[in-house]
Amino acid sequence: MQDPLDAYSQVVTRVAATVSPAVASLRVLTPRGEGAGSAVVFTDDGFLLTSAHVVDSGSRRTGRQAGRGGAAGLAEFADGTHSEVDVIGADPLSDLAVLRARGGTPAPATLGDAATLSVGQLVVAVGNPLGLTGSVTAGVVSALGRSLPTRAGATVRVIDEVIQTDAALNPGNSGGALVTADCHVVGVNTAVAGIGLGLAVPVNTTTRHILAALMRDGRVRRAYLGVASTRAPLPPHLAERFGRRHGVRLAEVVVSSPAGRAGLFADDLVLSVAGQPVATPGDLQRLMTEDTIGRPLELTVWRRGALVDVIVVPQELALT
Repeated sequence: MQDPLDAYSQVVTRVAATVSPAVASLRVLTPRGEGAGSAVVFTDDGFLLTSAHVVDSGSRRTGRQAGRGGAAGLAEFADGTHSEVDVIGADPLSDLAVLRARGGTPAPATLGDAATLSVGQLVVAVGNPLGLTGSVTAGVVSALGRSLPTRAGATVRVIDEVIQTDAALNPGNSGGALVTADCHVVGVNTAVAGIGLGLAVPVNTTTRHILAALMRDGRVRRAYLGVASTRAPLPPHLAERFGRRHGVRLAEVVVSSPAGRAGLFADDLVLSVAGQPVATPGDLQRLMTEDTIGRPLELTVWRRGALVDVIVVPQELALT
């Protein structure tokens, strides 16, 4: 019978051998000096994924701009090769950024889906903590569904479905890969919250849309309603009628915002948007995509004992 520790070691060794070549040590020029972290090759044509806070200036300095004044940074790989990189785009509100190498890169890592994760599942963090290239740590998924607040100027957003892990993370791991036993990247390490507590932005359907937008346009466009909301219980008869227990209560509505102009009010309980049920602020946030900018949306709300339909036209979120 195989010793369990040997089996565990074999999994970590296989992950390290498969994914480490695609993970770079990253140095990037930012307005505050030189940023450092990790990045992961995820396409055959030299695109790399990292954290927005590592590149810092990515939202202001696109790949085309970097090309005029020199590369934005340098990616060094575990095999000793290196390549200058340009920042193609960064999205501080998801803490994700895309780079492109000017030279050759190793074979890409395979992106997975964090939606398949389970608490207690083995995960491996691959990155460059404290500048130590090609470092590997292992642990488990400690929790799922965590939230991580992000900011871009005065705009604040919450990243949903964040992965919590006890795999050791240190400064420099940001932008590196969180990997499952089948060698799929399911998270982008982004925060060291304390001893034995690290956080990673999930790789999922939302992430893939963000990466596609960054690769195509260098930025992510989002819709804006102008509300602050919280999860709230539905009255019993509504819970029975709609088959769920919660909706989204509007705690605040900005008067001059799309929501305010449409006639939404604080204390309205939102049940659905464009026919899609909403039970948490995250559900509402996920619907505010590029596709909904300028498009009339029907919101069904519970107001003073009655169901009311309100038509709202979201505008594009401006980062200030």
